[in-house]
Amino acid sequence: MTTIMNRKVLHTKQAEASELLASSKIKVLQIGEGNFLRGFVDWMLHECRRQGLYDGAVAVTQPRPGGKPKIDALAAQDGLYTLVIRGLERGERVSRTEVIQVFSQVFDPYSNWDAWLSLAESEDLEVVVSNTTEAGLAYRPEGLVDGQPIQSYPGKLAQFLYRRYIAFEGDPARGLVCLPCELLERNGDELRDCVLRYSEDWGFPEAFKQWIREHNRFLNSLVDRIVTGYPDAEQADAWFDEWGYSDPMLTTAEPYHFWAIEAEQELERLLPLRAAGLNVHWVDDLKPYQLRKVRILNGAHTLMTPLGLLYGIPQVREAMEHDTLGKLVRETVEKEIIPALPIAAEELAAYADAVYERFLNPYIFHRLADIAMNSLSKFKVRLLPTLLYYAEGGEPLPDGLMKGFAGLLRYYKVERVSDGFRGNTLAGEPYRVRDDADQLDIIAAVWAKAQSEDWPLEQTVGSLLGLRDIWGQDLAAAHPQLATALAAIIAEMEA
Repeated sequence: MTTIMNRKVLHTKQAEASELLASSKIKVLQIGEGNFLRGFVDWMLHECRRQGLYDGAVAVTQPRPGGKPKIDALAAQDGLYTLVIRGLERGERVSRTEVIQVFSQVFDPYSNWDAWLSLAESEDLEVVVSNTTEAGLAYRPEGLVDGQPIQSYPGKLAQFLYRRYIAFEGDPARGLVCLPCELLERNGDELRDCVLRYSEDWGFPEAFKQWIREHNRFLNSLVDRIVTGYPDAEQADAWFDEWGYSDPMLTTAEPYHFWAIEAEQELERLLPLRAAGLNVHWVDDLKPYQLRKVRILNGAHTLMTPLGLLYGIPQVREAMEHDTLGKLVRETVEKEIIPALPIAAEELAAYADAVYERFLNPYIFHRLADIAMNSLSKFKVRLLPTLLYYAEGGEPLPDGLMKGFAGLLRYYKVERVSDGFRGNTLAGEPYRVRDDADQLDIIAAVWAKAQSEDWPLEQTVGSLLGLRDIWGQDLAAAHPQLATALAAIIAEMEA
């Protein structure tokens, strides 16, 4: 029986770092105990500490009561956990193991409310980071009862900041920098607005709300790293035998990491992330970074997924390794998507190369069936704007995007069954389609009517393109050439 990870299993150099951490001031409050923050932000802070660039420690709590088991497990390990980074770098397989040491305080705020509020009075605290999922970064009306924990994260933060405002008598220098990592556009703005709404609900004074607006920073940011979490049991056991300890909080991640923060470079004085050589960027505007991620990384996923599933390809890596589909994805990105973006082509080409390498990571099993959920809305945001860029510009319809669109329409050739909606691959194998039920009903009705009335395929496709509730416009009327071209591609696929 191996020992569970704790300070006693650390070797000399790690033990010295642990002692140094114990004497460090808590400068970061982290809301979120999950895999992503531990494989992203905490790893970055660990790197900064390891290089002697940062002397702060982190206090971590969970954002909702259900996170208590993980918080308790992390506390039982003295705040320590192992991170394994593995994947491809410049085409070569890499695997690196680090014991992450950044947490000096780990607690459950729901059973230790006083500990939560007392942190608000800390002179050393500078930064709040969070990842509570998109659903967690939202306003939900909630009463304020003295001595009772607030359930929502923005509500907890509003009370936390009010406690800080009172403790320091509104000192402008005691405002905090809030860095939400939730995958929500303008996430900093959303967090600030939620805090102000709770402050209004609870009757906090106008001077406090002014202090929030003027002396606290709520930074919009974009994060990108696949943190794959706990590995399969066989791999975990092999590592534990090698290390001589077990680690229930073990997590794994890909080598690639990217963080764009909409703020001035001077904030490096608080978090020296670029100085540590990390792929972090302090930027004036997040929009170009969001656009390239949506159109290239997310767009490539949405392009390959319906086609891959129709041809019986189960996961991303196999799609990229497939002679035909992998080539289609690369050529569509490079010859159709990148030329339509208002960003330097060289920068986008380098980003695309990094995306391909991530897709080919041999340690990540990313199922296309999981990516396929809500593909209609994903296509509308990720790929349709590029397709329309060419169609509305009077240019030839782009081959790759048209094949992707045809694949999407064929994938959504569905019928309602007892437990949802079902389609069939080109080989006749059934699959389930997960999307908005109302939209699926509309699409299923078109396919059913086409079959019962023996419509030509071009008429069926035209009817699908005319669904304003799906596309936000009548694509068949706006671009008559689409139906003919898409029908031809679908017919070729089914031949």
